[in-house]
Amino acid sequence: MKTKDIRVQYADSSHVVHAERICQLIFESAQQRGTGIAKRRPEYIADKMENGKAVIALDGDKCVGFSYIECWSHGDYVATSGLIVDPEYRRLGLATKIKEKTFQLARERFPYAKLFSITTSLAVMKLNTRLGYQPVTLSELTHDQEFWQGCEGCVNYDVLKRNNHRICLCYWMIYDPRVQNKPRAHWYTPYWMAMRNFTKKIFRLCTKRKEWSWPSVEVSTRRTP
Repeated sequence: MKTKDIRVQYADSSHVVHAERICQLIFESAQQRGTGIAKRRPEYIADKMENGKAVIALDGDKCVGFSYIECWSHGDYVATSGLIVDPEYRRLGLATKIKEKTFQLARERFPYAKLFSITTSLAVMKLNTRLGYQPVTLSELTHDQEFWQGCEGCVNYDVLKRNNHRICLCYWMIYDPRVQNKPRAHWYTPYWMAMRNFTKKIFRLCTKRKEWSWPSVEVSTRRTP
């Protein structure tokens, strides 16, 4: 199977016809893994496509992968979620392409928002790390009640509910653009700082020596008989 024939692109209203199949893929994946993917209705998936908040992978006219984004707290937080790949197209690097495209979409639509990802997949965790995500606790995520209602379709929701939204079986990661956009230090920065500190010490030492008062010695020029 050639991955070059698969198109990974932003979804739009023309892709709504695939909403039913996407929901079926999400449901089947949740059953196989037994963890972590909330059920979604076709109307929900279609809304994401129509509002330009989804990424779809197509092999010809067949949908073989999907992911979407959702914003919370007035756009301060954006979730990349629902990453799914058809079982016949796995182990081809397709999930990585979809994840990177979804990340790009989120950065374009919400450049100043914190992006967070919820997953139980080790492969997704590794990919998130390469993109700049950092693991966090639930307390660092959005407190929007509508967000937590979206978790009710997850098979592990009872764990989250019993622990008052403080403990979950999912792995939580955040990409903070304010942290990532900070300029990185050059390799020579530590050496330059050490040289600067050394120069300052020498300058202070020279200044102190000028302030020292040397005892005056009177020299006699008279000749002895």
